[in-house]
Amino acid sequence: MNKRILVSLIAIPLLGTTRQAEAATPQDRPNIILFLVDDMGWQDTSLPFWKEKTHYNEVYETPNMERLAHQGMMFTQAYASSISSPSRCSLYTGMNAGRHRVTNWTYPKNASTDRKSDVLELPDWNVNGICEVPGIEHTYQVTSMAQILKDNGYHTIHCGKAHWGALDTPGENPYHFGFEVNIAGHAGGGLASYLGEANFGNRTDGKPSPWFAVPGLDEYWGKDIFITEALTQKAMKALDKAQQYDQPFFLYMSHYAIHVPIDKDMRFYQKYIDKGLGEKEAAYAALIEGMDKSLGDIMDYLEKNNLADNTIILFMSDNGGLAAEPEWRDGVPHTQNSPLNSGKGSAYEGGVREPMIVSWPGKVQPQTKTDKYLIIEDFFPTILEMAGIKKYKTIQPVDGVSFMPLLTNTGDPSRGRSLYWNFPNLWGNTGPGIGATCTIRQGDWKLIYYYETGKKELFNIPDDIGEKNDLSATHPKLVKKLSKDLGKQLRKMEAQRPSFKATGKPCPWPDEI
Repeated sequence: MNKRILVSLIAIPLLGTTRQAEAATPQDRPNIILFLVDDMGWQDTSLPFWKEKTHYNEVYETPNMERLAHQGMMFTQAYASSISSPSRCSLYTGMNAGRHRVTNWTYPKNASTDRKSDVLELPDWNVNGICEVPGIEHTYQVTSMAQILKDNGYHTIHCGKAHWGALDTPGENPYHFGFEVNIAGHAGGGLASYLGEANFGNRTDGKPSPWFAVPGLDEYWGKDIFITEALTQKAMKALDKAQQYDQPFFLYMSHYAIHVPIDKDMRFYQKYIDKGLGEKEAAYAALIEGMDKSLGDIMDYLEKNNLADNTIILFMSDNGGLAAEPEWRDGVPHTQNSPLNSGKGSAYEGGVREPMIVSWPGKVQPQTKTDKYLIIEDFFPTILEMAGIKKYKTIQPVDGVSFMPLLTNTGDPSRGRSLYWNFPNLWGNTGPGIGATCTIRQGDWKLIYYYETGKKELFNIPDDIGEKNDLSATHPKLVKKLSKDLGKQLRKMEAQRPSFKATGKPCPWPDEI
């Protein structure tokens, strides 16, 4: 094992959040549904998260997102990491990705998924993800949010994509994170097929199935059913069982949609062809509407079973919409999240800004909206607070800040707070803002630093949501201030950085250049 990682593992218990578990009584605790969409961009909805409707808001149809927003609060500046695994690990640990060091997507054990570089030597990051078991190489040992909920009386259900740990490590399996039910979750970060007719990618001829073949849905093999529908049916069956228990439930509804491949959901596909969209765009729009139907079906289930008044629904995406592969979408690459710049894998807003809604009957004022920013690790302390778990113990330190004051209109946790990203890696694609970067958002300002070149970009996000006007040359003092804050925080978290192959020396921190 890498010595640096070993030292970090030994030190983690000393750094952790130490609290004695204390929870509200069962009748006081709400049910909680965390509805996470894969690769959903900020504009992949008919619900506008900007000051005006855009072309995409007019094309796509997501009536149930609109319905959820009608009964809850929209967050117009909700952020995640630009890649799946870092976001999901932060979500369930409350840690910033710079700290847990799962900074790119995971799957093969002990193997990096980074794109090769002639210039940079990329860091020895935690390629095996997170897990609750000590001593596993290239992992960060954690106490997961699901484990804390389970230990405090919640019935915990996982449905869909997991993607916390590499294949053949403890972190590949949701059972190892405190989930009592696991439906179709494994190490894979995508899916081989959405189609039941194709067995969701599973082979039946004795040959090995592809990496992303979805497990655990055998009863749907060979049938005319889309995986989004199959997962929804399985989730509702799990909720039927949960109602037999005298305890609140936590459902992590983690869809594989709307990740590639862009298979055609024929329930909705023809509608978008009739609207004049090309085949790929129509298929993509159908994926979105199928995901939205799942949300509506679950909301209908809650109402039918008299659960709606005591159930919180949180809606979120794990990273920005994919925009770097021109062959799978009609139009110009990197524009599919417009007015945001770029998409998945990018430090620009298109890669990290997500659609987010929270509904909590009796607690959150319906038809409300906030432009205060937050980041995905904030879900950890917030959900535990929602569950009435006031004191708990974690192995890891928690970076997230509860956004409960925003929900209850009692405060602004974003005031005076900076958000941080560290991606010392190279994703598989290229494009605007895609590279080895670190970033800070402080108030209206956002600074991006590129490890390879030392370049810095400064944007005023409210004034320039598309990040077209780099103001670094005209605001040198602000660049220096933000660089200092960012560099200090990265060192505090023991974040990683690349090195130059030519010299073997590490790339400078942003405040060293």
